[in-house]
Amino acid sequence: MAQLTEKIALYLSYPFVQYALVVGVLVALCSSLLGVTLVLKRFSFIGDGLSHTAFGAMAIAAVLNLTNEILFILPATILCAVLLLRVGQNAKIKGDAAVAMLSVGSLAIGYLLMNLFSNSANISGDVCSTLFGSTSILTLSKTEVWLCVVLSIIVVGVFIVFYNKLFAVTFDENFAKAVGTNTDGYNLLIAVIIAVIIVLAMNLVGSLLVSALIIFPALSAMRIFKTFRAVTICAAVTSVICSFVGMMLSILAGTPVGATIVAVDIAVFALYTLAGSLTGGQKA
Repeated sequence: MAQLTEKIALYLSYPFVQYALVVGVLVALCSSLLGVTLVLKRFSFIGDGLSHTAFGAMAIAAVLNLTNEILFILPATILCAVLLLRVGQNAKIKGDAAVAMLSVGSLAIGYLLMNLFSNSANISGDVCSTLFGSTSILTLSKTEVWLCVVLSIIVVGVFIVFYNKLFAVTFDENFAKAVGTNTDGYNLLIAVIIAVIIVLAMNLVGSLLVSALIIFPALSAMRIFKTFRAVTICAAVTSVICSFVGMMLSILAGTPVGATIVAVDIAVFALYTLAGSLTGGQKA
């Protein structure tokens, strides 16, 4: 135990590990806050669709040899979030069909472009690391860390400022619209924030595992708590702890970062489910 403690302390003394943990914790916090809203609104699939869109945007950025890919990926993913919301309201193309089209199309086009134009000698490795995450989280620069901090502060700030409106839109959108709330605008705001979170989370867990980071903490919290505020707080705390533990286990055991974090989330979900069945859930 003493050796393990010393080893953990040694790793925590390295700046690149500190950067990774800061980004991991912030991404986990932001993901969990909107995850509750997405689960309750049955919008969970939107996160999955946008994560695949981000993969396509990343492939295009790689082909264009852009020095700062996030400056291309972020606006492209936000644009797709807006289009997805608009297309989903089209009576001819239902929401789930629009997500499926966008998801599969982006994956296919992205992979095709990487095969046709990429200069990398290990295309399969690049695709695998993009989809499932890689050790790139441990090579973050100060600029990338600060960008993540600023965007995370914006996401948390927006959630706090518009908490009551988001609550109303989440639980009874028709009533909220009837009392004059701009429900379309707040749905758009949710989609844009999710797009930002997905782009931030791609370096951490990869595009295919982003949805797990958004959904699992919310589902876990719902096993025990029943009110929106309690579920949101519990999901945030759970997500941050799972992210920290998962990253430390990954560093110590040499396992993939994204898959390890998701595995911890799954284990915690099982524990919360057991606890919820024993206690019957709490009301606050």
